[in-house]
Amino acid sequence: MTVPAASSRRVPAGSRGHDSAAFHSRASVDSRADDSAGSPGRASAGSRRHTHAVRPTLDLERELAASGYDLLVGFDEVGRGALAGPVMVGAAAIATSDLAKRQVPEGVADSKLLTAHRREGMLDALCSWCTAYAVGQATNTEIDEWGISHALGIAALRALNNIEQHLAVVAPYRIGAILDGPNDYITKALDTFDAPLLAIPAEITTRVKADQQCASVATASVIAKVTRDRLMVSIAQGNPAYRPYHWAQNKGYGSAEHRAAIARYGATDLHRRSWHLV
Repeated sequence: MTVPAASSRRVPAGSRGHDSAAFHSRASVDSRADDSAGSPGRASAGSRRHTHAVRPTLDLERELAASGYDLLVGFDEVGRGALAGPVMVGAAAIATSDLAKRQVPEGVADSKLLTAHRREGMLDALCSWCTAYAVGQATNTEIDEWGISHALGIAALRALNNIEQHLAVVAPYRIGAILDGPNDYITKALDTFDAPLLAIPAEITTRVKADQQCASVATASVIAKVTRDRLMVSIAQGNPAYRPYHWAQNKGYGSAEHRAAIARYGATDLHRRSWHLV
């Protein structure tokens, strides 16, 4: 099944089948609602939304722009802990020539700190704020084959590849990137057989809590979360075989009702079979 090309102005509303993807990849499913549903040892999404998070800034983006980059890309993942469906990595790109006139988008924050209603309401403004954006995915079968870390790297590279194609970048163009978390899974995936051929590799800066501190990463977080949630709802509503798993509510995460359905009906073709499902 073909996948739509990267865009600077549109996020797909759902899937044309459970193997489609947003921009460059294959399927996608997520909930952290949402995101922490059924995950032991983690605070609920609702409780996290009431924490006092630091408002994202463009400080790191401007610091990196001074190093001579032409484009800065914020990356954030969604769906890492889900039991079903793909993982997604959002990418929000800003031309450094535009940074002086850019303001932090109103209300933007790590997607986990926002309600679904707030995320949906700000989506169009966030997409318009970006010079370009994309969401890359790796399917549940790719996760089973490669492991989650490599799957995340490939999903991120698929998103970056689409942004590069959309902007028609050529050397000596320089791309800097900010990746949420301590682990640079993007560079690790770059020289593997599975990676897309990039015109220009990005130079990665990792930062813990970048999704809370950096506007580009927070923007990528919201775009990826809305895209994945929409796809999971579309999948759940589009095929009666998936309805017992309640993906429209749990987005593929390990809620009690999801695990109970796996125990009763077994795993589907969208479950990550290498994971502990029940």
